[in-house]
Amino acid sequence: MICTRRRAIAAIASLVTLPSCAPSGAVAVGSKNFTESIVIAEIYAQALERAGLKIVRRLNLGSTQITMAAMSRGQIDVYPEYTGTALLAVLHHAPIRNGSASYAYVRNAFARDYGIVWLDRSPMNNSQALATTLAIAERYHLRTLSDLAPIASRLRLATIPEFTTRPDGLPALQRIYGGFHFASIRIYDIALKYDALLSGDADIATAFTTDGTIATKHLVVLADDKHAWPIYNVAPLVRAQTLRREPRIAPVLNAVSPKITDDAARRMNAQVEAGSDPADVAAAFLKGTA
Repeated sequence: MICTRRRAIAAIASLVTLPSCAPSGAVAVGSKNFTESIVIAEIYAQALERAGLKIVRRLNLGSTQITMAAMSRGQIDVYPEYTGTALLAVLHHAPIRNGSASYAYVRNAFARDYGIVWLDRSPMNNSQALATTLAIAERYHLRTLSDLAPIASRLRLATIPEFTTRPDGLPALQRIYGGFHFASIRIYDIALKYDALLSGDADIATAFTTDGTIATKHLVVLADDKHAWPIYNVAPLVRAQTLRREPRIAPVLNAVSPKITDDAARRMNAQVEAGSDPADVAAAFLKGTA
């Protein structure tokens, strides 16, 4: 299995067309191709620059496979990754719902298989969730998924196509919590499910816990009190070779990681989605947490 994973990463690496390495003495910081990854990578880059390191940015690269391939070839040295993504999409391991155990597993496997070091994880957890409006939460006394499970038959769900069939979607809720048989389920494009909730066409919507809309629309995220979903803590990944050359990276990024919370990520995502530059958002975050 280890050899298979290495061959898959190597095959993708041959398709990545970035420069072969960063300029001499520089640390290349990369990201995936979505808002949150770009903002967190920018936070890492600016924090390292403030510590005196020379940084090259290679942001918005693409998928997990693309960023891992870039790491494999030394085209990037650092990027933010999620424990759940690493576990499921890279290591092809079954979900581990305990956050500490998941982090320990991916940290050990990446060091062994890829020569990549996981630095300290953030408390931020970009996992699956169900969200509702404050009015509906108060009307039905909803705070947790256990509160929702027995009364779902009175409520309407707005979701995306795969949620109803994926083993870690609705079937997982029904298996672990019981109940969760909604009065109706309507399928929407990912950008429209919140519109349905806010317009009154749905009572509950699927979400990711750090979505910017949660902050801007003051939505209530129902706590996963029985831990049905894997934990997706974000952490800096660093090539071991780079860390040996620039050991300052670890203390700098380990000081930043605890400050990246769910609330902070939601606010930053919302700011970028409203038109702010990710670099400006990252700078404001670092200034506010100094």
